[in-house]
Amino acid sequence: MNASHRAPFMFNPWVTQLAAPAIPTIAAWAAQYGGQQGPLLGLSQAVPGYPPHPLLMGWLAELAADPRTCEYGDIEGEPELRSAYAAWCNRLYQLPTGGGLSAAHVQITAGCNQAFAVALKALVREGDSVALIEPYYFNHQSTLESMGVALQYVPARAERGFLPDLDDVRATLQRGVKALIVISPNNPTGAVYPPGLLNAIADLCQRHSCWLVLDETYREFLHDTEHNPPHHLLARPHWERHVVLLYSFSKSLCIPGHRLGVVVAGAALQAEIAKVVDNLQICAPRVAQLAVARALDEPVIHAWIKDNREEMARRAHALQAAFAALPAGSGWRVASVGAYFAFAEHPYTQASSQQVAKTLAQRHGLLTVPGEFFGAHQQRYLRIAFANVQVAELGHITARLQAMQAP
Repeated sequence: MNASHRAPFMFNPWVTQLAAPAIPTIAAWAAQYGGQQGPLLGLSQAVPGYPPHPLLMGWLAELAADPRTCEYGDIEGEPELRSAYAAWCNRLYQLPTGGGLSAAHVQITAGCNQAFAVALKALVREGDSVALIEPYYFNHQSTLESMGVALQYVPARAERGFLPDLDDVRATLQRGVKALIVISPNNPTGAVYPPGLLNAIADLCQRHSCWLVLDETYREFLHDTEHNPPHHLLARPHWERHVVLLYSFSKSLCIPGHRLGVVVAGAALQAEIAKVVDNLQICAPRVAQLAVARALDEPVIHAWIKDNREEMARRAHALQAAFAALPAGSGWRVASVGAYFAFAEHPYTQASSQQVAKTLAQRHGLLTVPGEFFGAHQQRYLRIAFANVQVAELGHITARLQAMQAP
């Protein structure tokens, strides 16, 4: 066949259908801001607004200078970190001695996005059906779409505090869903799922032979976990057959650039996940793993995490105060607020959330994420990630929203 008559080269259609990454899109809007209302307020990306603890920084430097950390590590992760994280969870979830997690339940990955990807790749295949609760985390959706998975959506409405109704969950699972994805504390809304609700959802998943995949990236910013565990899923009989937990050290230890995530699952599933990990990364970054293993056993770090949790609460209150200071009838409203995030309703009924967020970025130097990035029914909302902005700076939101005109 003549070269000129060959069919054009085609990329993977499961990938070409995906939207461009959200955060770089917002950064491009920010680049057009002229500074007329003061410095940029970065409320789009969920990053900690403070550095790692000095002890952790020192361990990272020390371990980076050790040539042994340049060698390959275990596919499942460093034994020290796997054991330390299992012990951390046993304390947090108040699991009985000898009956809780062990290192065998823990797989370390290069970030929580990868934890999600490897777990789902081990659980589902092209054509299977997976349910997301809307609003959902956009990278969960795009990962599943890139795998050729059929997506179904369970609504989590504002009037219910952005928590799903169990009847809606049940109706979705009855359609043959292989896995249900839950995020608590939630991204993008900040909503926290009560233990009773999570247990009821797990009951439904077990009844319908569906995996419950719970992303707990923002777990360390919950209050009173010392006395009240976030949930009791790991105390369920045979939890390994239907529950998977995901976690990230990026937020709690302020090391997003080091890429460390975790999958907690039963041994049978972990064996499958290890096959996937071996074909992606072989092992997660070893320097960070060994440093974090030390951090999890260090009381000073534990106290520092608690202090940061209290600081996040102050920032959440400052954000709410900034909205409360707007004139009555402005149309702006904090619909939900929790660990790291708020979901705010905007007043522009004739504009898309993307138009509103773009205008805020380009004209007012206020970076937010359009609600539509988290689901087709979220046009009236913007996600605000307040963690990386100081309390005093959050007070500037009021004037910038007041200056806003319809896009």
